[in-house]
Amino acid sequence: MSSQTVATQDVTTEPQLLRLLSELSAEEKVSLVVGASMWTTTAVPRLGLEPVVMSDGPVGVRGSGGGTSAMFPAPSALAATWDLDLARRSGVLFAAEARRHGVDVVLAPQVNLQRTPVGGRHFECYSEDPHLTAEIAVALVGATQEQGVGMCVKHYVANDSETERTRYLARLDERTLREAYLAPFERLVRDVNPWSVMGAYNGADTEGVAAPLLEHRPLVVDLLKEEWGYDGLFVSDWVATQSVVPAVRGGLDLQMPGPDGAWGDGLLDAVRSGEVAESELDDKVLRLLRLARRTGRLVLPGSAGGSSVGFSVGSAGGVTGGVAGALHAVPDLVTGHAAPSAGGATSSVALLREVAARSVVVLKDDAGLVPLVSEGARPLRVALLGPAAVEPFFQGGGSSFVEPDRLTYPAAELRAALPQGSEVTLLAGARALRNPPELDVDRCTDPVTGEPGLRVTLLAADGGVLEEHTATAWTGWLQDVRPDADAVRLRATVRLGEPGTHELGVGTVGVHRVLVDGAEVATGSTVVNEDVVLSSGHNHPIATLAQADGSADLDATLQVVHAVGYGHFVRAALVHRLPGPSVEEELAGAVEAAATADVAVVLVGTTAEVESEGYDRPDLDLPGNQDELVRRVVAANPRTVVVVNAGAPVLLPWLAEVPTVLWGWLPGQEAGTALADVLTGATEPSGRLPWTLPVRFEDVPVPHARPVDGVVDYTEGTDVGYRAWERRLAAAPAGSGADGDAAPVPAAPFGHGLGWTTWEYEDAVLAWGQSHDAPATLTAYVTVRNTGPRAGREVVQVYVEAPVGGPSRPVRWLGGFAVADVPAMGSATVRVPVPTRALQVWDPQAKGWTTPPGTYRLRTGRSVADLRLTNELTVRPGEEPGAGNQ
Repeated sequence: MSSQTVATQDVTTEPQLLRLLSELSAEEKVSLVVGASMWTTTAVPRLGLEPVVMSDGPVGVRGSGGGTSAMFPAPSALAATWDLDLARRSGVLFAAEARRHGVDVVLAPQVNLQRTPVGGRHFECYSEDPHLTAEIAVALVGATQEQGVGMCVKHYVANDSETERTRYLARLDERTLREAYLAPFERLVRDVNPWSVMGAYNGADTEGVAAPLLEHRPLVVDLLKEEWGYDGLFVSDWVATQSVVPAVRGGLDLQMPGPDGAWGDGLLDAVRSGEVAESELDDKVLRLLRLARRTGRLVLPGSAGGSSVGFSVGSAGGVTGGVAGALHAVPDLVTGHAAPSAGGATSSVALLREVAARSVVVLKDDAGLVPLVSEGARPLRVALLGPAAVEPFFQGGGSSFVEPDRLTYPAAELRAALPQGSEVTLLAGARALRNPPELDVDRCTDPVTGEPGLRVTLLAADGGVLEEHTATAWTGWLQDVRPDADAVRLRATVRLGEPGTHELGVGTVGVHRVLVDGAEVATGSTVVNEDVVLSSGHNHPIATLAQADGSADLDATLQVVHAVGYGHFVRAALVHRLPGPSVEEELAGAVEAAATADVAVVLVGTTAEVESEGYDRPDLDLPGNQDELVRRVVAANPRTVVVVNAGAPVLLPWLAEVPTVLWGWLPGQEAGTALADVLTGATEPSGRLPWTLPVRFEDVPVPHARPVDGVVDYTEGTDVGYRAWERRLAAAPAGSGADGDAAPVPAAPFGHGLGWTTWEYEDAVLAWGQSHDAPATLTAYVTVRNTGPRAGREVVQVYVEAPVGGPSRPVRWLGGFAVADVPAMGSATVRVPVPTRALQVWDPQAKGWTTPPGTYRLRTGRSVADLRLTNELTVRPGEEPGAGNQ
């Protein structure tokens, strides 16, 4: 639905919702503001109210019933396209995936800023810049909700790191909060009205109040709901609700999950005792009813098809009708072709492939190696090397994980795309994982029964046996453990088989004791709770075994974690590394393959041990010995292309030595097809960095976000990401950062990306526009010329510099951008909108936005460090922007 359609329906249906509200008892109202389960809200069948189903979603819609899903590229990859059309088409695909999985609300996107590159969920965010974040998010959320599927924008607010994430207090001043961290949320509320917003785990110390976000009335009630006029549902992050009365009055509308937790256990009693007035629940219930109506889960009198929600698909569709089942009848807005009724595994492939390929950033290409082939090219011998070449890092770890519809791999796709007769040699050459791979349960025998599998014994607190069985499969988790269990004992006789050295062990959390062949490998006595649910930072006690009798006895006793909202579970990653080549032998094999190849392509990157929800990174190093692999390969073959398979920045100490370097992100299910398209020239890698790539870890402006006495201080203010780099460069001459007062220069600046052609910037003209009663809008009309022999895509970027003598502001900041496709040797005039807010600052004393007078400089170019054209704009004192300004 368009925002106009939503507004019209709200006016016509709000009286009906109020009548329904008046028919609810206090008990029903309480039940509606507490989740009915992990993923659903409560139904009231007598009123036609069905459960609203939610699902995690930043990289795909998982659903609650299992099965596979379309696996999108990481959000940072989508932002790297700087392409609002791709974002909108991704939103349509999100809606189709939601319908396919029976989901009404997708818990996405995450619009927190990438404040520090070590943040564990950095890859789930769009950018370190609030404007780029907002533009991508508005396009995606608007398109999804037009199809009748709600989005839950998260995490409100200043939830930018994982260390102590459920406890820390983010301390930031009012201007920083308004101009940086709240900016994407405000844009979303004002432009597309997301149907729900998720409150963060952390607290905030701002606006004169220090409180958990779910209890922060100035930020939730006064600002989000009243100042911005937000009429949607404010939902807790899962298991984040820690109080009854403070959260009720702080603005929380729905506690998830349920039915237990703070509100499930205590809210009804608080209402009955008068501590919470029933009327205090009315606004919350009304918001839930709005969400149910918008998603088609509330039948109102006179509505058709079980929903009052209509479609507004614009020029691409022209189809109208109720939501229920409607996507099967709507033309596929993802590809422009009819979508299969099964929901879209086929129709999703083309878009996911395009996004992944377009997102690739050419950091450098000194030798012109990309693309590898041209028309009529001869067959190639390619050495495809690196851990990520064998097993790409498709998606980051944590709650956004999905089981993909399919996975494509670089070797197979490159072989298919290269000229006939080409050879592709695939070798890992290095190790990126510190822990051994999963144990093959087919190697295990129950030591009690002799049957294939693991012996699983549930133990009471006194050590008594509650129950036991043989498990023939293992996922790394034992879920839905009975609540009276205190520990689980896992036993197996593991067949080793292959001669040589084996590594065998268990990765776990909490109280544990691990034995291998009767010898204690590790023990731990620290009790853990729900904080570890998503953490991949569990320890992996490993025994190193030289094969003797061909088997080993594994015996592990592990804590059952009792977590409110998550149930009762055991974490146990059973791992086993088989004998194989040594590290040095692996490197030598890769070097030999590279030396005899026409070109070497090395895929290096991070892993789920590095980039995941649940913990922050200690550094920015590539894990394992991947740096050594790159250095040896480029020494053996100067025709080397390195592709970095990572969502967040990593250090590239060999960058100067390698002629061609591409940043390939976490590409999702089309990792192989997209990379083949880029390397063979089928799709231009037209991505631009949405964050800054450092040379050294010590150069990073915010190198960690570890709380001090429970507080994370945002001392950098509005100088987030590239703005801090620009501040240092403005204050000191550029240098390596190691010499005296020289300011460090990044390895690649914000907005950087070369593509496969060259560009000239010929002219830029500023113009003000006015329509109806809307504020004046500023537009830069920028003429660019493609000076290369190939058609190309350019991302035109406009940066704003403040007048001298005004309030303290960043040296420069992104004001607007636009994408243009231009034929070889052709030119185009690109329209770049620059919102009025780009000129404004928040005035804490006046409690409003103001435009400081003076002469602004608008700098246009290819990145924040490659600015080609300059325009000046004068704002006179007492005048609004656009009122006679030049």
